[in-house]
Amino acid sequence: MGRPKKKEIVLSKDSVLSLMQEIYNELVEQRATAIRIQNKMLNLLKGAEDMAVIGPVIKEQQKIINDTIEKKLTLSKLQSSIWEKSSSSSEETFNLSEMDDDVLQSLINKDIENDNKGYQM
Repeated sequence: MGRPKKKEIVLSKDSVLSLMQEIYNELVEQRATAIRIQNKMLNLLKGAEDMAVIGPVIKEQQKIINDTIEKKLTLSKLQSSIWEKSSSSSEETFNLSEMDDDVLQSLINKDIENDNKGYQM
C-alpha cells in the first residue's frame, strides 16, 4: 500500500489570527507563572545552603521565561510572513504551504519539546 498523500490545510486569515492570539495568550500565561514561581523561590532564599536546593528551580524558571520570549519572536516572524503574503494577494484565504515552513516547524518543535516538561517545584 502506498504512502498517503499529504493533506493541504487551507486557513482563513481570521482563523490564523485567532490561533496566533491563542498561542500568544498561552505564552504570556506560561511566562507569568514562571516569573511568579521564580519570585517565590527568591523570597525563600535565606542562605548559601538554600541556593543548592532552590538554585535549580530558579534556573528552570529562567529557561521557561527565555523559551517563551523566543516563541513570541518566532510567532511574530510567522505573523509577519503571513501579513506579507496576504497583503500581496487579494484573496482572503491562503494555504499553509505558502508560509515559511522552517519558522512554523521550529515553533511546533519547541512546543512539543517543552510540552512534557511542565512546571516543576
